[in-house]
Amino acid sequence: MKKSNFSQFLETSPQIFRIPYLKVFVGVDSITNGTSNKATSIAGWGAKPSGIRAELRAARRGLPPLFLEDGFLRSFGTGDLFPQLSMVVDHRGIYYDSTRSSALENMLNSDENMFTGIEGQVGHAYTAVLSHKLSKYNHAPPFDTALLRSDDHKCILIVDQTAGDHSIKLGGASADTFANMLATARTEHPDATIYVKTHPEVSSGRKAGHFRDLQEDSRTILLRDPANPLSLIEHMDHVYVVSSTMGFEALLAGKPVTCFGMPWYAGWGVTDDRLSCPRRTKKRSVEELFAAGYFHYPRYLNPVTRERGTIFDMITWLERQKRVETSLHGEQYKGRLICIGFRRWKQANIAEMLSLHTGGALFVKNTAEARALKPGPDDHIVWWSSAPPTGALELAKEYGAGIMRMEDGFMRSVGLGSDLIPPLSLVLDRRGIYFDPRQPSDLEHILSTASFSDEDTERAYKVRMFITEHGITKYNMEPREAAAWPSNGRRVILVTGQVEDDASIRFGCSQVKTNSGLLRAVRAANPDAFIVYKPHPDVMSGNRKGRLALGEARQWADYIEDRLSVISCIESSDEVHVMTSLAGFDALLRDKKVVTYGQPFFAGWGLTEDHDADGGAFSRRQRRLTLDELVAGTLLHYPQYWDPVLKGYTSCEAVLHRLVETRSALEAQGGLEKLRTGYMRRQIRKAKILAKSWLKQRRS
Repeated sequence: MKKSNFSQFLETSPQIFRIPYLKVFVGVDSITNGTSNKATSIAGWGAKPSGIRAELRAARRGLPPLFLEDGFLRSFGTGDLFPQLSMVVDHRGIYYDSTRSSALENMLNSDENMFTGIEGQVGHAYTAVLSHKLSKYNHAPPFDTALLRSDDHKCILIVDQTAGDHSIKLGGASADTFANMLATARTEHPDATIYVKTHPEVSSGRKAGHFRDLQEDSRTILLRDPANPLSLIEHMDHVYVVSSTMGFEALLAGKPVTCFGMPWYAGWGVTDDRLSCPRRTKKRSVEELFAAGYFHYPRYLNPVTRERGTIFDMITWLERQKRVETSLHGEQYKGRLICIGFRRWKQANIAEMLSLHTGGALFVKNTAEARALKPGPDDHIVWWSSAPPTGALELAKEYGAGIMRMEDGFMRSVGLGSDLIPPLSLVLDRRGIYFDPRQPSDLEHILSTASFSDEDTERAYKVRMFITEHGITKYNMEPREAAAWPSNGRRVILVTGQVEDDASIRFGCSQVKTNSGLLRAVRAANPDAFIVYKPHPDVMSGNRKGRLALGEARQWADYIEDRLSVISCIESSDEVHVMTSLAGFDALLRDKKVVTYGQPFFAGWGLTEDHDADGGAFSRRQRRLTLDELVAGTLLHYPQYWDPVLKGYTSCEAVLHRLVETRSALEAQGGLEKLRTGYMRRQIRKAKILAKSWLKQRRS
């Protein structure tokens, strides 16, 4: 699509310019404001004042107007908390304004075949929307069927809307229409129970509705609590609406729909219409309406590439939000993660990653404060790393709550966690934790039992290729260039140092437990090899213990590499020897021979040479895995990934793209060097993060 600049007058609707990836949605190279002469169109928001002003100003300047609106599948939650991943860009009007034509109406009124080019896709998307119960907003829990009466002969749903909703007046209706709709439904279904669904913003007190004074009786029930629309609709026999999109969702579910207004899906022969729109002359099926309204009319963002995407990108995103949120907080999203003993800066960095609902993640200082919250069976007691806080296990057992151990994911950030850089991935493990082999972890369980599909291994292969092509690792902050070691043709062995008080060494190594011990063991087994020692970045930064004096290291190593990235070192080596370092996994991704001296999560599956004869974990790990199965379990299924801009759970692939983009931007600005060097610079950055977390906690 050809791109062109457009202008939106900033003073009319400044929030439009805060929409992430607006240029991608609209298809422009840049966005200007004010009275710029470079603009080729002027945009506003739907039929709201900014849209009206945009149309008037566009007419005065002889430019086309653009009317923007959210798509019918928008986001997980409401716009005040979650940015949209779909948008309508209409050059003629807006879909909910029946007083004039829109691009959607003209499309449906034309002779165009709605299925051309998407024949095999419409049914798949239609089925996915129904099976995952997807709507414009998707934060409401499933409908509580306990609210239904057991002796109902027939259930009729009346859908309320907020007072002043533009789609009511522009749909040919008024506030009085709602009372008329209810009365008509009672007359037309004298033996039915009438369920009146209030709008969520009415229930929360943010806005007014049309049934504020309605009294429940033997035939009338008010449903005030938020509920997923399709999970409610599936229990109804007939749905009455004025102009709500729930009417179209009811059509998707195969329910008869009566419209007292003129929404975009009325007038095409699939609804019982109490108004008419003479412009709408075609007869269209529900499937055709779905193809037009969900495929052709909106524009979607691909959360992985941040380019224009498809409805399937949106479906995948929304399904992931619901799946992860359900996993963490239960079917009704009522379970809490009660996190004990987290430092304030860590709270600030991870709080939004733990719940898409307010109050889903709570932070307390100790077990006594956790007890005061009276955890229940839907809650989880959460702590960092392996060792539980005093009394945490007993508390969980007493109240029947679950437990979770938390750690950084394997593809974490650009910059060190010890420098307080926020992570893009976390591990939340109910069984153990991946670096503690004393007991099985969720990762070990996945690797031992999962039936990896062809899609899993294909994704894993592509992920592995992307990682190796772009030199991605956990922290992504060291220089990436070929090593120039004076090996003189000798076999090159890379030995990676670690933080020596790290839990993975304390719990996962029975013989070799120090960096010097590792170097000695490698030299003893490989007297003629060229050994390169790579210290751990946290140790080199001075943040963690385990620094091995360079003079001592040179007793066994031929070369000390403290500048290049571990990936550059791996790629320049023939073998990689580790205690439990993640560098061993990085090396496997690059098809290098890996020798382990402990029990890291990636050892014991037939892909490494393992020297810890006393490793108890190896007796459990009897399955032989392919490399792509190991990658699928470790990177696709085990961690939880986060998108801080789109405010949602994302995929491994998306985080890999963000890491490359962030690193490239920092390299271009010279910022990557600042991340690596300068003790005082790092301390100032830490102080800023701590101050920000303190202020955030004060506001909450």
